Amino acid sequence: MSAIPQLLSPVEARILGVLIEKEKTTPDVYPLSVNSLTAGCNQKTSRDPVMSLSEGEIQAALEELHSRLLVLETSGRVMRYAHNFGRSYQLPGGAVVLLAVLMLRGPQTVSELRANCDRLHRFADSSSVEGYLEELAARPEGAMAVRLPKQPGSREHRWAHLLCGELPAGPAALVETISQAGTLDLENRVARLEEEVAELRTMVARLLPPLA
Repeated sequence: MSAIPQLLSPVEARILGVLIEKEKTTPDVYPLSVNSLTAGCNQKTSRDPVMSLSEGEIQAALEELHSRLLVLETSGRVMRYAHNFGRSYQLPGGAVVLLAVLMLRGPQTVSELRANCDRLHRFADSSSVEGYLEELAARPEGAMAVRLPKQPGSREHRWAHLLCGELPAGPAALVETISQAGTLDLENRVARLEEEVAELRTMVARLLPPLA
């Protein structure tokens, strides 16, 4: 199972991101209970956007992820959950970590991703990060990442995951749209002024007596 059979909801993406992160950073308490997973999803740091999810919302999303084999359950005194993300999509560890950090922190540049992934996976250099991202963007089964247009004043492109679907138009696209709209509006105003000037000239010519 390597293709993307169904898009994730933002809550499902947050859960998978947290499970991948905590597997690396807190292996002693992994797999996670619903309580620990809720705390990880609602963290105020290293999260964009910050969420405020209830245990009920987490549980409902876990059941959906479990039905799709993206999450595995471990029974015991307390039910615990582990991700099956990399195996489900047949992804290498570096790609799994990059997607997790994108799910947790939103769009980032290659430099930001390398720094934010450091505790989870040590990339040799920025080129290796970009290589993984380009592979994710070119997957024949369906792209899982996309390179975004540069933001105004930015020197680097940002990357985003596509696990929840196509992204809405970002600030850069919005600025471009506003600019285009402003240009069109200006052109229309100039055309109207030119018409008014031509009409005034015609009126003046009619009022003034012809030159001798």
